Amino acid sequence: MNAAYGTWTSPWAAESITATDKIPDLVDVVLDPITSVVYHIEKRPAEGGRNALVHSETRRDVLGGGDWDVRSSVNGYGGAPAIVHGGVAYFSHGRDGRVYKINVDDNKLPEAITPENPFHKFANFNVYPGDPGLLVGVLEDHTGAKTPAAVVNSLCILNVSTKEVLFPVTSDDASFYASPTFSPDGKRVAWVEWDLPDMPWNGTEIWVADVVPVASPESLSFVNPRHVAGHHGKISVAYPSWLSNDVLLFTCDVSGFENPWTYDCIAAEASAVFKAPVAQSFSYGSPPKVLGWSPYAPVDDAVVFIAIKDGRSVLYRVDIAAGTADLLPSPYTVIQHLRTLAGNQVVFVGTQADAPPALIRCTLSSSSTEAVFTPILSSDPHNNYLPREYISLPQPISIPLPAPEAGFVHVVFYAPTNPGYAAPDGEKPPLVIHVHGGPVGFSAQAFDRTRLFFTTRGWAWCDVNYGGSSGYGRGYMERLRGNWGVVDVEDCICAARALASAPYNLVDPKRIVVRGPSAGGFTVLSALSRYAEEAVFAAGASLYGISDLRRLERETHKFESGYLRMLVGDDPEVLVDRSPVSHADKITVPSLILQGDSDTAVPPSQAEGMVESIRKRGGVVEYKLYAGEGHGWKRRETIEDAIQTELQFYNRVLGIESY
Repeated sequence: MNAAYGTWTSPWAAESITATDKIPDLVDVVLDPITSVVYHIEKRPAEGGRNALVHSETRRDVLGGGDWDVRSSVNGYGGAPAIVHGGVAYFSHGRDGRVYKINVDDNKLPEAITPENPFHKFANFNVYPGDPGLLVGVLEDHTGAKTPAAVVNSLCILNVSTKEVLFPVTSDDASFYASPTFSPDGKRVAWVEWDLPDMPWNGTEIWVADVVPVASPESLSFVNPRHVAGHHGKISVAYPSWLSNDVLLFTCDVSGFENPWTYDCIAAEASAVFKAPVAQSFSYGSPPKVLGWSPYAPVDDAVVFIAIKDGRSVLYRVDIAAGTADLLPSPYTVIQHLRTLAGNQVVFVGTQADAPPALIRCTLSSSSTEAVFTPILSSDPHNNYLPREYISLPQPISIPLPAPEAGFVHVVFYAPTNPGYAAPDGEKPPLVIHVHGGPVGFSAQAFDRTRLFFTTRGWAWCDVNYGGSSGYGRGYMERLRGNWGVVDVEDCICAARALASAPYNLVDPKRIVVRGPSAGGFTVLSALSRYAEEAVFAAGASLYGISDLRRLERETHKFESGYLRMLVGDDPEVLVDRSPVSHADKITVPSLILQGDSDTAVPPSQAEGMVESIRKRGGVVEYKLYAGEGHGWKRRETIEDAIQTELQFYNRVLGIESY
């Protein structure tokens, strides 16, 4: 059928985005190291937005359903809410913050192992090898905290039998802790720590200490701490795990890219695995904002690593002793949550450009460059849900930056795709410029439910990995230092203009809209206000985005309370000037602002201040506040309403009559 772009009828409805019964929304992989049984955490938008712990082979809800929400909010973004060890699951319950245990094969209710305390939050657990009744974890204590700086983070010991929380167990007082992990013999423990104003991708340190059992109360003490690697503000280290009782593996970005390193506890020496640094990030792509990420997994005679190459995930088999890396060809453009299964097998969540995430078992062969990938849990969208011909494939493009700045802005373009339609000759499609959050996030080349909602209706889509995005090395990230609200906006404008002109000529220059969540929302609002004279965007949508940097500095959580110093600087006049709310009078195009009323990272006051300012000056802005939602949508009704509201908004602005 011949029909204008944007008017096409799509089989991908708003309900398709939340249909996790057909396409599970996988949050994390949890492996029992004793039984080698695979579990995963999946989102349940239809069940109040809770997260469920699921036995992957049978897809059985380990907790039996109900209101159990396997979630942590440590550092505001959470992560690492659960472990399973010897058939026993330990998890943080998002509704009350307490830690619970349950035998995964019982039909009993979970049992709390931490006292009631509304000021305590827990995450990132590891079981002590000498006594499975003792766990180390990260504790965030809000007791008496009237400011973000007053929140206390520490490592703690959880005594499962006595239900006591014993802290702190280290003698230092870093701002944040992550990734506590015991050596196999339990004699040592390693962890990551960092101090404000650093973020974990700017400068962290890894420490190792000796573990000493304490008799009364039964606990553990960490003594003789030694600095392993990393430097505040200069070098980021992450993801420590033990290759043996004496050798620790981690990543370090001293070369400008995250590469594998080891630390020999006997020699007290850290060294790079590769003789010469590799100009690829051996990591997730996105920086470690969420706890518990795992970009590698040791196997019998090597370590399988995720790396980012040309904007997509690849797998390497790394020989630690030889310092070599062999590429393992795979069909997955995004690989996450990599865990060791057993022997020469690993598991991970793999996403293809034209297929949704699946839980994959990877079996390595005797060849260093071969592997077999077998789905443990997947869906079949092509036959039962969405035929392949509806899925727009990624087109990565590196667009030259305008002079005098050298280099490129990296984007991924997706063309309108629907086999039932063709556009009239000569017509160019409307374009959505999508700005990821972070701001040092990363838009991967993968199946995306929201993007499909637009491309199947005749919209083009462009993910902009602007300067500051991860996955392209520390130098590319550093482009944003001091320049937030400048580099990100100018890169998005550069991308929009390039795609609408020669040599690309892919989209209609008069029908370009910009949208983004969180920090991406800040970029959107900055583009519409401070850069209004550029006249590139016909409309913009901010999803729980930032509008007032001064207010953000006062109201945000501890994790990001020093972030503005790096992104903008200390000058209060710059904070005012970079705040979109200060330039609301310049906005000449319609705006849409969507916000959750329970957001602690970007409180509702950010959205409401911007809405009030735009309306006071006679501008056009639509606003929706979603009850019970935090920083990102969890509930089915919110997800569906938000995407429908956004599309209808663009259609009204551009005069598109969709069917």
